[in-house]
Amino acid sequence: MTKPVAREPQRRNARSNRARILATARRELGRNPDTTLEELARAAGVVRRTLFGHFPGRPALLEALAEEASEALRGATADGAEHAAADPDEPAERALARFTLLIWPVGDRYRMLLALARHDLGEERVAEILAPARAEVTAVLERGQRDGAFPAHLPPAVLSAGLEAMIVALLEQVNTGALADDGTRVTVAMLIAAGVPERRARAVVEDVRTTSAARPAQGE
Repeated sequence: MTKPVAREPQRRNARSNRARILATARRELGRNPDTTLEELARAAGVVRRTLFGHFPGRPALLEALAEEASEALRGATADGAEHAAADPDEPAERALARFTLLIWPVGDRYRMLLALARHDLGEERVAEILAPARAEVTAVLERGQRDGAFPAHLPPAVLSAGLEAMIVALLEQVNTGALADDGTRVTVAMLIAAGVPERRARAVVEDVRTTSAARPAQGE
């Protein structure tokens, strides 16, 4: 009787190859958006057939990167929503600072998609990826304007779109090498753009960072 072929090592190897290809794509496309799939295969240390077995074309690869980014952003948004539910009385300026600090690493990791978004992914797909973060920021701004933390000079949804555009512009500056930031300066800039005085914005961001660093991880 023929023994069944052990497929789990093959599946693990396939998952490892796929993850390595995506990680390489994030790096190489960040350096050069016109990098070809053949060049990515060489950089990832796999043969062309392996790469095309996972991603039959450039659109499939970019869609996989977009889905990774979307999942990471949804995760950060869920973390923000969980914190908001646990502390519904948190001041809106702190909530905006905390959420910006949560999503900046996601944007930083996938900032190469900015160079590819319009041409390769399309505006609708980009809007779909950003929708959860956009809704969260709008809700925080609406609450902050109602509570007097932010001036009501613009409707919350309009101001949220403006802040989103600023974040995208700052990520593009990271792409060019003009900006290096762990999220602190960007978050201060977000609060200032939302209407918080600079000194207050810096104090809020420092407090949120310190508090987050001191908070034990879940399960500890």
